[in-house]
Amino acid sequence: MTGEVKEYRLLLASKPVEADREFLDVTNKYTGEVGAKVQLATHDDVDKAIDAAVAAAPAMAALGAFERKAILEKTVAELKKRAEEIAQILTMESGKPIKDARGEVSRTIDTFQVAAEESVRIYGEHMPLDISARNKGLQGIVKKFPIGPVSMVSPWNFPLNLVAHKVAPALAVGCPFVLKPASRTPLSALILGDILSRIEELPKGAFSVLPVSRADADMFTVDERFKLLTFTGSGPVGWDMKARAGKKKVVMELGGNAPCIVDDYVPDLDYTIQRLINGGFYQGGQSCIHMQRLYVHERLYDEVKAEFLAQVKKLKVGNPFEDDTFIGPMISEKDATRVEDWAKEAVEKGGKLLCGGSRKGAVMQPTVLEDVPMDAMARKEEIFGPVVLLYKYSDFKEAVKECNNTHYGLQSGIFTKDLNKAFYAFEHMEVGGVILNDSPALRVDSQPYGGLKDSGIQREGVKYAMEDMLETKVLVMRNVGVL
Repeated sequence: MTGEVKEYRLLLASKPVEADREFLDVTNKYTGEVGAKVQLATHDDVDKAIDAAVAAAPAMAALGAFERKAILEKTVAELKKRAEEIAQILTMESGKPIKDARGEVSRTIDTFQVAAEESVRIYGEHMPLDISARNKGLQGIVKKFPIGPVSMVSPWNFPLNLVAHKVAPALAVGCPFVLKPASRTPLSALILGDILSRIEELPKGAFSVLPVSRADADMFTVDERFKLLTFTGSGPVGWDMKARAGKKKVVMELGGNAPCIVDDYVPDLDYTIQRLINGGFYQGGQSCIHMQRLYVHERLYDEVKAEFLAQVKKLKVGNPFEDDTFIGPMISEKDATRVEDWAKEAVEKGGKLLCGGSRKGAVMQPTVLEDVPMDAMARKEEIFGPVVLLYKYSDFKEAVKECNNTHYGLQSGIFTKDLNKAFYAFEHMEVGGVILNDSPALRVDSQPYGGLKDSGIQREGVKYAMEDMLETKVLVMRNVGVL
């Protein structure tokens, strides 16, 4: 990412805007240098984008299933063709290690492929309605229709795949949309928009990708021309948006404070530690399902602690463009400073620092803390950094209870060979997903994904996101087929 700084145009009503606009600097998160410049949309741009989406809604709804599938398959083909280019840009704009960026592109391809397949499986039903004598001769047909224009607000930590989890379902059902990518990482969303702008089957004005200022972003929440708001990001911002969203449907995927219980080695110690390392430090912990709390049975505790720390200390930290780097910079030095401060506060309140705890610029060292008390910020809130809190337990039910001792509820993990314990956790953990024999950081892009409590409402995952973008109608018929 050297040489001339490239300028990216916003996409308004499916086309790049050539007129003069203010530009936003997008920095290389490792070097701090300006890596690209992006046009900022104006309030008028947002208004025109919504008008275009409303105008395009009938044409989008009229697309045949085969046409929606073709649009999505062409997107898949272009993503495959441009995969390495996009991965390099992802690493520059987000700071994530290049191997993680390549993984995100691969996941994005999966997401669009699943959407292509689901686009031809939007089923209705026939239902008998003659449930009593007074309803004799009645029957019904139930069919689902696209909800209309969708407002999308996406985060910076997965700036391509979390955009895909909004865009792909919308295309699969036939909804026009206006997308606001995160200001820190808008490039990969604009590249996706560029791909879509070249697909002839997509109706004119069907989408816009608009990096906007904070003042103009309010339209994505309050404008009543949108029929659905889908948001991924921090809890305080998300719940505030929901409160102001008016009558529109809202889907939110918010933060977490994910726990994991190790009750057995499954299948063995080495594999268990490998998955715990991945869950705790993948992408520098900047994921809402980052394994923040690790509870280990007392009979395993000393061995797990020793091996976990040994592997953490081997993780390569630094330049995200190097293939063997595991932890790159955080999204900003300010965020790294906050994580460092929370680690220090945890120790001041009685926790024990086992490794890490410091930073250099935006790069935070992988950190493990032991027995951090409940009143520390690192325990009660979402740390969103490369920090794992380690605890010992003796009773499985109490461990599950402690996992639930948070206002979040996104995902949890459990390693056990006991099927009864697995189902006890599934039934009693207050989360949207329980991951058996892996860390809570696992997500498959076709699964229902979302949380309870302050972690959000509704579910993402292509098929499940599509359901929120569809309205159900029933045609009630009397004496049809009676001669």
